[in-house]
Amino acid sequence: MAKNDQLKFWQGQFGDSYADRNVADAETLDQRKAMWTRMLAAMSPSPESILEVGANVGLNLRALSALLPAELNAVEPNAKARVILGESGALPAERIHSASSTGLPLDDGSVELTFTSGVLIHIAPDDLLPSCREMHRVSSRYIACAEYFNPTPVEIEYRGHSGVLFKRDFGAFWLDNFADLELVDYGFFWKRATGLDDLTWWVFRKR
Repeated sequence: MAKNDQLKFWQGQFGDSYADRNVADAETLDQRKAMWTRMLAAMSPSPESILEVGANVGLNLRALSALLPAELNAVEPNAKARVILGESGALPAERIHSASSTGLPLDDGSVELTFTSGVLIHIAPDDLLPSCREMHRVSSRYIACAEYFNPTPVEIEYRGHSGVLFKRDFGAFWLDNFADLELVDYGFFWKRATGLDDLTWWVFRKR
């Protein structure tokens, strides 16, 4: 799937349906709070400004807003998801940006933490490094991600579609492409124990 086609895919009906499936009920938010309590423990002091790339309806940002008083920012290409996120009250509308991962509308080093959760897996391989460069550019201190893991890059059919889900060792990808990053911590969220998808997570710090 071409770059523009992939972006349109998430901006269109499939992206709308994805937003509908992400319901912010109490159980889901508690799961996200537990996830972020674990990941934030690797960051000292806690970040005072955060950007989520691919925020969707804001499950992570809603959890983070309950855990720490950071300035929250979101980038999300799907209009329906942005509306739902705005209505949540987790962050003001002016910090919810319509953009893609390859062109983040923030200044260099403008946030202390940039992160993705289940988003790098949906970025085409040709766009992955440009997207990570943008995340690296806007972060002043930390980069984190929680994604599906595979030791080698592999494409997986996703809900009957090809070209929209890719698994790999994202931790190695970050370290192999950005010499100024150091690993702070990593781990695994097992679905059976956490209720989350089976996610491998990493926290990196700029040297």
